[in-house]
Amino acid sequence: MNELALVPVVAYLLGSIPFGFLIVKARGGDIRRTGSGNIGAANVARSAGIVAGLLTLLLDAAKGYAAVWIAHRWMHGDMRWMMIAAILAVVGHMFPVWLGFKGGKGVATALGVFLQICPEAAGVAVILWVVMVVFWRYSSLGSIVAAAALPVLVYLLYAPRHAPPSYVTLGTIVISLLILAKHRSNIERLIAGNENRLKLGR
Repeated sequence: MNELALVPVVAYLLGSIPFGFLIVKARGGDIRRTGSGNIGAANVARSAGIVAGLLTLLLDAAKGYAAVWIAHRWMHGDMRWMMIAAILAVVGHMFPVWLGFKGGKGVATALGVFLQICPEAAGVAVILWVVMVVFWRYSSLGSIVAAAALPVLVYLLYAPRHAPPSYVTLGTIVISLLILAKHRSNIERLIAGNENRLKLGR
């Protein structure tokens, strides 16, 4: 199997590593049966504490970063393949083969892939997330706002005064829509006023 075929496979498999699940499992628990049941950093932080949550965030972001970095190296900086790797890393996190295709919501992994593709957009998205969480204490709201803003941020910041390549714009929109779709239940709870605020466990 050549590198051309390996890029999407490696990106998906990297993205599918369920770090949140593994971190909580190492402590004798099952994150899928705690809190919201999500394997992402926010639920890990609520259920297992801030350190476990931050570790999950860093590792989930790192696997996304690594997937795009590998595509960059193997495909000699071809942004088309980097975007393919970015999408598949996020898909891997959301639908990991190891957990019956029931994974997280892709926010931290998306952060990692865009640190490679457009770090400026990733940085502004993080600021938006922080503002939402600080003022309203809804992690999901921060993720929704950041994901919704991401295509605009990439369009404006990828190559200032120039539109990015169409495949970058399209790939970013795909990732944004995937994240928003994964947050459908959160959106419904936010509208109904019964979404859980961010509370950290010990």
